[in-house]
Amino acid sequence: MNKISTTSDDILACTRALIVARGYNGFSYADIADVVGIRKASIHHHFPSKVDLVTTLLSRYREETEAGVKSLESSIPGALGQLRAYVQYWRTCISDASAPFCVCALLASELPVLPEEVALEVRAHFRFLSGWLASVLERGLQQGAVSLSHAPRVEAETFMATVHGAMLSARAYGDAGIFGAIMDTQVERISASS
Repeated sequence: MNKISTTSDDILACTRALIVARGYNGFSYADIADVVGIRKASIHHHFPSKVDLVTTLLSRYREETEAGVKSLESSIPGALGQLRAYVQYWRTCISDASAPFCVCALLASELPVLPEEVALEVRAHFRFLSGWLASVLERGLQQGAVSLSHAPRVEAETFMATVHGAMLSARAYGDAGIFGAIMDTQVERISASS
């Protein structure tokens, strides 16, 4: 059954695309109104302020991420397989341009100028992702699938930073293949079989 798009969903999808393309301060309600084909007043009806709009977007983004990793954990056996699947998810998103950059990673680069409510949502996403990666790496150690030079928590931060840095490199070079080359090396580095 296909989900019927609502105006608020269209506004959020447009906002996500505009943030990835331009950053937090690079768009206005007028930009959204033009893309979605509605009046600015309609946007204000759904989201009274830009802070409301972006915090809602980020809260949903984190919920999607949480659901995605739960699905990954239930469908992909083994820690190393889950890490590879996570990398493959982003490789696909970057290659087909469906989600060429993590919206929270992009906003993290703007933290000094973001409203506090938005910054809190960005930090919450990073905390969740780091915690999940640390738990996967801990399981990988127990399974003998990964070999770590540092504590799982530190390695999780390194892995997360490498994913986001690889996104940035792919964007800078205009080459989606750069992401895969960087991340394949990262996964190989922690694989116990290498």
